[in-house]
Amino acid sequence: MARYIGPRYKKSRRYEFSTLENGKDLARRPYAPGQHGQDRRKKLSEYGIQLQEKQKVRTMYGLNEKQFHKTFDRASKMQGITGENLLVLLESRLDNIVYRLGMARTRRSARQIVNHGHILVNGQKVNIPSYTTKPGDVISVKETSMNHPAIKDALELNLNVPAFLEMDKNTLTGKYVRIPDRTELNSEIQEQLIVEFYNR
Repeated sequence: MARYIGPRYKKSRRYEFSTLENGKDLARRPYAPGQHGQDRRKKLSEYGIQLQEKQKVRTMYGLNEKQFHKTFDRASKMQGITGENLLVLLESRLDNIVYRLGMARTRRSARQIVNHGHILVNGQKVNIPSYTTKPGDVISVKETSMNHPAIKDALELNLNVPAFLEMDKNTLTGKYVRIPDRTELNSEIQEQLIVEFYNR
């Protein structure tokens, strides 16, 4: 299945979960999309609940099915709790780190900024959004891209930078300080349901 590039608000309303993590997508119409969105909600089976949780997280991070499954396979081979490993791997993606540092308004915008070669990792240009960053990596904006309108626009929003990252807005340089704790990640995600989905 190809990556979803349609309206994010519609997906958020379908899953009753803010895939943009700002609540705006559910603020006006917190019910399912479509003509009968307000009238009926099908009772989901156990499989349906697990599938919806997987789709919810996949949509939030902007991955296609193949990418998400490969990330899960990597997480299952790591030491520790598979569900938490999965979230850490997703958070460690370069496009997500760029978004978390406040260099992009959305993950979709961050993916484009990385794709177009505006981001450096430890001084080297990296244009692969799925690149896995590691604690200690320094993420910066290329010198010729310092005045990029999308980056400047995002920085003006003053988005909160999580504790596992550091950001210097003067030099447009961030650092991946440490692996995030589960408590610092989205509390609405039930990663155990995703593990159950793939292990069924």
